[in-house]
Amino acid sequence: MNELIIYAIVFVLLIGHCLLAGKMYRAVHQDAGLNFREKNAWKLKSLIFPGFFWWQYQKQKQK
Repeated sequence: MNELIIYAIVFVLLIGHCLLAGKMYRAVHQDAGLNFREKNAWKLKSLIFPGFFWWQYQKQKQK
């Protein structure tokens, strides 16, 4: 039973990670203010830690 709970938690975390990475990927791709290298850098960052880098991206975008 404990394994099932652990697998469920890991699954929810993985799905959340994928959804947030996809959201950031789309937002960066649609941003016309970034050049090709900046877009690629943000897209790669979104695959690693999407929550943290989404916050960083929004913070940079407001400046």
